[in-house]
Amino acid sequence: MHTVAVLALDGVIPFDLSAPVDTFGRARLPDGREPYRVRVCSVWEEVSAGAFTVRAPYGLDALAEADTIILPGVAEPPETLPPGVAEALCSAAANGTRIASICVGAFLFAATGLLDGLRATTHWVAAGRLAALYPKVTVDPNVLYVDNGQFLTSAGAAAALDMCLHMIRRDFGSAVAAHAARLSVMPLEREGGQAQFIVHDLPPAPAGATLEPLLRWLEDHCDRDLALHEIAAKAGLSTRTLNRRFRDQTGTTPLQWLHRARVRRAQYLLEATDHPVERIAVQTGFGSPTAFRERFRRVVGTSPHGYRKAFRQGAENSSETG
Repeated sequence: MHTVAVLALDGVIPFDLSAPVDTFGRARLPDGREPYRVRVCSVWEEVSAGAFTVRAPYGLDALAEADTIILPGVAEPPETLPPGVAEALCSAAANGTRIASICVGAFLFAATGLLDGLRATTHWVAAGRLAALYPKVTVDPNVLYVDNGQFLTSAGAAAALDMCLHMIRRDFGSAVAAHAARLSVMPLEREGGQAQFIVHDLPPAPAGATLEPLLRWLEDHCDRDLALHEIAAKAGLSTRTLNRRFRDQTGTTPLQWLHRARVRRAQYLLEATDHPVERIAVQTGFGSPTAFRERFRRVVGTSPHGYRKAFRQGAENSSETG
């Protein structure tokens, strides 16, 4: 089993602590087996979690046995980590352990020096402070999470779920991750980033979920060659109004959202079928294999072939790992 150690320090934010415990703990392989063993550990046996206290069954030595370490945020990130924490995290990192932070847990992560030279994120409210305290870290306040491979960081609250589901998908494929997402009542992948949640001086008038029917329609018809004016006509809006509402509600443009929907469909087909790249390019509306490969690499960071190889391996592991 893949062991996940969640490090609870004093003042731990309850949601940050519970999100990975619950998401990894409820994941199941297709045959019903549990792929993850979750352990809550700490420097102390008992830590404050605001309105209540938490007893941690494991100490820092559990970090050395973990495959993944999660760093939840704390109410007031300390300038200096508690004794032994930085050393334990750096030792685990040197052994190849995956480490991820949630929300302002990025401050704990950055204090180890492990994020130096890397891109990272945190809650948008705290992004400026993180960048000021740790200038060697490139802070991106506009995304839900950042995956550097071994090291990951997420934004606040629900973004923890996005990152955990992403890691489950990396480990065991989309079927296991999709099941975990359904249990969490979450989409497997949300469009847009923190930009849609940042409070501006003059916030846009709330439009509710008025684009939801259109987004579902785009998902169902992403194989078609859709132009902006066709999408606007389907929504009964002018192209200018459509663009504005997309920015307000998804943090991106209609065509960028459509491209991402096509990439998501392509990811599923690469994971679940043996269809050649040429056929998937047609099935996802990219028109040509070249355009498909270029867009897929731009969004996902790897080629369709590389993605299929990586996630097919993850899916195969789900039937082999116990």
